[in-house]
Amino acid sequence: MIGSGTADRLKIVMDEEDMTVYETEDGLSLKVSHTQSELSDVTEVETTVINDSDKDITLEFMTSFMLKKLEADKIYRLMSFWSAEGKLRVDSIKSLNMEHSWSDHGYRIEKFGNVGSMPIRKYFPFVALENSKTGKFTAALLYSPCSWQIEVLVKSGDVVTVHGGIADRDFGHWTKVIAKGSSFTAPKALIAEGDSLEDVCDKLVKAQSPNISPVDDKMGITFNEYCTTWGNPTIDNLKKIADRLEGKGIQYLVMDSGWYADDNGEWYENRGNWETNLDRFPGGLKELADYVRDKGMIPGIWFEPEVVSPKTKYYETETDHMVKKDGYPLTVASTRFWDMEDPWVKEYLKTNVIDTLKDNGFGYIKVDYNDTMGMGCDGDESMGENIRKKVLGTLEFFDKMKEEIPELVIENCSSGGHRLEPTFMSKASMASFSDAHETKSLPIIAANVQRVIKPEQSQIWAVMRKDDSDERLFYSFCATFLGRMGLSGDIYDLSDHQWQIVDDAIAFYKQVSHIIKDGKTTVLKQETESYNAPTSAQLVIRTLGDESLVVYHRFENSESLEDFAKRNGIQIPTGEKVVFGSADKDFSAKAFLIK
Repeated sequence: MIGSGTADRLKIVMDEEDMTVYETEDGLSLKVSHTQSELSDVTEVETTVINDSDKDITLEFMTSFMLKKLEADKIYRLMSFWSAEGKLRVDSIKSLNMEHSWSDHGYRIEKFGNVGSMPIRKYFPFVALENSKTGKFTAALLYSPCSWQIEVLVKSGDVVTVHGGIADRDFGHWTKVIAKGSSFTAPKALIAEGDSLEDVCDKLVKAQSPNISPVDDKMGITFNEYCTTWGNPTIDNLKKIADRLEGKGIQYLVMDSGWYADDNGEWYENRGNWETNLDRFPGGLKELADYVRDKGMIPGIWFEPEVVSPKTKYYETETDHMVKKDGYPLTVASTRFWDMEDPWVKEYLKTNVIDTLKDNGFGYIKVDYNDTMGMGCDGDESMGENIRKKVLGTLEFFDKMKEEIPELVIENCSSGGHRLEPTFMSKASMASFSDAHETKSLPIIAANVQRVIKPEQSQIWAVMRKDDSDERLFYSFCATFLGRMGLSGDIYDLSDHQWQIVDDAIAFYKQVSHIIKDGKTTVLKQETESYNAPTSAQLVIRTLGDESLVVYHRFENSESLEDFAKRNGIQIPTGEKVVFGSADKDFSAKAFLIK
């Protein structure tokens, strides 16, 4: 569609360092702002279409960015499924059958993206292109909270054009009417150039500017009780957890799903009915929040504010305030969705979510989202545009929470990592990196998502069990050094020896947290193809000034760090070392700080 008649009629009328303007003879113009980021060596691109014609127009395609005629022969993408986020996919132009034709006629196109309200499904809104002759990389990252697309195309010669933006009419069921005299701006994009994949990814990540809570400025550690109670929190077991964590250096104790559940404990089927279960919490939620604060931690609570489940009192009675498709409440399995543009819904969530946080003294909210609305919904415009506006309503709710509670720490969760894109990340202090809580792929996912989100925002789970060996604990804790440390598990059943490992891990994390936060990942080497049965090993080196954090995980059929580094031509920094862990066998790990 970039070869459409409208696109062909756009002619450059201004081309300056920070702005290019295109116009047609009948009053359409396209303003493309391309400015240097103040945070990183990145170009920020915003594209606006202006309708100064004598009639309304309908867009069916709108790019955020376009890069023309790049010399490149490899395409890098980051794939994503539930509990399998961030897997790197590398394709050559030849392997995708995109070599130009014998006559330079006919487009070769690789189009990918996502349709729905979970933007990180199948792929992240990211692409990188490599010129393997020069070793140079060009990468782009979209701000895309719902349906999006990226296209890579070849027509003539050995050059590539890449563009991306809102998922178009063909792919995302999107059209947008632009009235005469009005305009529309596409989501922002970031563009970076560099000498390696890790170089361009570091630039893209550092250009992001999240609204982090003023109390969350020290890489604080979270304990989430989900993998302790499995959706069955009570005042008694939460107090037991708080007692055990007192004085351990934990900043947040977060109560996950189930505090509102019915007597059968069905937390999933009661989402949307945010009434405290008084059998579980006879003194209400304030008793819990006060108790956690008395133990020196900030209390947190889980909500999934956008959805309604069958066992709530609203499921059949308040359908006028739910998202519709073909006139019926849009239902995915058993889940329905509040219309986040609806004033009634906004007031309902103000009363039942924001006021619950304020009245009870919670300083942390985990915002979950476990289903996608799919192709689109009913409304005044196209299905694709209607769903885009519903998601904008969600983003406004994030802003409303911060407006009402300025110090609130927001965790962005969507079945783990389904909203790890820059728009949602800009609204949160941190995010759930994945739901891969206790899997062998834990460190692999933790490393891979560094390419698209700030490690300081990436909450990595380490789940502790009473039967864990030392190797298992080292394996889990070393993964948390690739982002924000998040803990869970059977903490009141751990032995003194196991608690010593926990204490050592927390102490090491606090020594290296500044490198996690502000450093640059220069090495991210992994050789495994499988997430479920990983082989060989993974080495991550992150550097800040004259300090380096080295994290090495061994998988099946692995080798020593020294042999792995030598075989791959990787130079390990030298100097004084502070070591945590022991990577002396398969599925063990160690980390060290080198000064």
